Amino acid sequence: MKYHRMPIEIEAPEQIGYDKIKYNLAESSVTDAIFQDLDLNLNDLVICYGHHVGKPELRQLIASEYSLSADQVLLTAGAATALFIISTSLLSATDHLLVVRPNYATNIETPRAIGCEISYLDLTFAQGFKPDLRKMAALIQKNTRLISITYPHNPTGTMISPEELKQIIRLAEENNCFLLVDETYRDLTFGEKLPLAATLSANVISVSSVSKAFGLPGIRLGWLICQNQELMETFLAAKEQIYICNSVVDEEIAWLFLNKKEGWLKKIQAQTASNFQLLKAWMSNNPYLEWVEPAGGVVCFPRIKSELNLVPEDFYRLLNEKYETFVGPGHWFEMDKRYMRIGFGWTDSETLHQGLKNISLALAELVS
Repeated sequence: MKYHRMPIEIEAPEQIGYDKIKYNLAESSVTDAIFQDLDLNLNDLVICYGHHVGKPELRQLIASEYSLSADQVLLTAGAATALFIISTSLLSATDHLLVVRPNYATNIETPRAIGCEISYLDLTFAQGFKPDLRKMAALIQKNTRLISITYPHNPTGTMISPEELKQIIRLAEENNCFLLVDETYRDLTFGEKLPLAATLSANVISVSSVSKAFGLPGIRLGWLICQNQELMETFLAAKEQIYICNSVVDEEIAWLFLNKKEGWLKKIQAQTASNFQLLKAWMSNNPYLEWVEPAGGVVCFPRIKSELNLVPEDFYRLLNEKYETFVGPGHWFEMDKRYMRIGFGWTDSETLHQGLKNISLALAELVS
């Protein structure tokens, strides 16, 4: 494994220091929960080694939502660990990965560290960030072991249709490879949600967590779901060798929280919808940016219009230093720096409004 730090982590707000950022539009999750507001009682919890697969009651709770069994759910330390387990379990230097790009950075960087061959299905603004499924099929090789997608998409917030998902699954089945679907924003889909991908085929692995959509990134609790029991045994072996089991504190908090999931989700969706309307109004009158409107999640990926003559590095410097506002620059996702990921779910409406205004002010200052 040849590890390299990713720009999205090196330049992350938690690395810079939240106290140094007044208007933080770089976050890709909803508002962080405050423990006191959760009203959870952990007084009787025994701080022991947990079940290696994960708390049985929590696994059953997750599985029951999709008419699956608990043994098809493996709890992990956040979705990031699930992604690491999947890549290191399935890929070697002689294997081939087909990954949709842009993507969550770990879905690309871990396979690179492994040294496998990688083909990229690059999404384009001109095509509305829609995947070209014919091109995807053409990129499949004899040694393709894994296809990697994420929907609602990070960083664009775009979606595919249920039929497109089924076509990608058929592609994996016909080529005897696996499909990873990163579904961390699934509960924040604006319209009808896609079916949980892992329920559709034993060739599919679904990944999610309580971080992005529920505001609990600090407890590090995620999961992967797969109907292939032989593969699940491999994933469990990987987990046990990396860190044995999850924190029982994290699992308990997640279990108590998810027992009341619908109530929390209604509040989160209401705040997200309110912020999204504010974002849409800003974009509709913005002379500097263009976007593909997101259909889910809490991020969007606008770009500075090509006719505007400016240096992107100057824009980010001005935005950060003068206007104390941060977004996720395009290079976090191996895209042109004229793109930026804007998170609209983490801040309150007032902060979001001013942060968006600051983006416009910084652009206006550079093009005037």
